[in-house]
Amino acid sequence: MAEIRVLVDADACPVKEEVYRVALRHGVAVVIVANAYLRIPEHRLISRQVVTDGFDAADDWVADQADPFSLVITADILLAQRCLDKGARVLSPTGKPFTDASIGSAVAVRAIHQDLRAGLGENAPRGAPPFSKQDRSRFLNAMDTALVALKKAAGS
Repeated sequence: MAEIRVLVDADACPVKEEVYRVALRHGVAVVIVANAYLRIPEHRLISRQVVTDGFDAADDWVADQADPFSLVITADILLAQRCLDKGARVLSPTGKPFTDASIGSAVAVRAIHQDLRAGLGENAPRGAPPFSKQDRSRFLNAMDTALVALKKAAGS
């Protein structure tokens, strides 16, 4: 039986506590990946991976570790694409699943927004909308659903 685990692109992840709660309920290991030491709960299923502060070091580590038995939590669309290419399931912190069917348009929209920001300079809108209670609830449900599907696929 393959070991299912959750890989979290953790530096700016607003749902780490939710990840711990859902993963522990399912008995699934969690790896928190960050460029700096982050405090994590003391539990045998929860670990941290501190990477160098090099550009994309955390993304590279997550993408290298991702496999068909991984659930990756990230808001980074390009990292999501890399993990999908390795067969992993990927969720954003708002609970939106990245899929093979949706990733192409997500990458295209990201590129459009990047071009708009470059053209508008300091007048460009900044960042994503504020994280809401609905986002948190949607994430909890989506993570639970993803882990159930992974466990079924793994035969556990």
